[in-house]
Amino acid sequence: MRVAAPLAFAALVLLWASAVAADDVYIVCNADVTLQLADVRDVFVGDKSFAGGVKLAPADNSAAQGAFLEKVLKLVPAKYLGIWTRKAFRDGVNPPPVKSSDAEVFAYVKQTSGGCSYVTTVPVSGVVVVAKF
Repeated sequence: MRVAAPLAFAALVLLWASAVAADDVYIVCNADVTLQLADVRDVFVGDKSFAGGVKLAPADNSAAQGAFLEKVLKLVPAKYLGIWTRKAFRDGVNPPPVKSSDAEVFAYVKQTSGGCSYVTTVPVSGVVVVAKF
């Protein structure tokens, strides 16, 4: 019986990891944003503020953040938080606001000039898909 608990836990971890890895991640922006795939990382770590003359307004998506950090930024959550903590302290730059769901992200991106974020559901009309991971 003692061996079964660690094996069950390991199976759950593997199941969770495969579920996270199975999600497609779509980078979406407002129609007024012209963003290149090569710029996505810079936008979400605060190194790029403008694209095509438009002030960018990125937002994080708590429902998709794990998949986004793993697949797109290739960062663990602690490293991502550390980047924004240093930016806030050193440069006075605030991290992106956090939205709670794909639906909230779509609403934000559609109504916000320069809005960019990421989702794991197929994008709706009214947003531009920059990339799919």
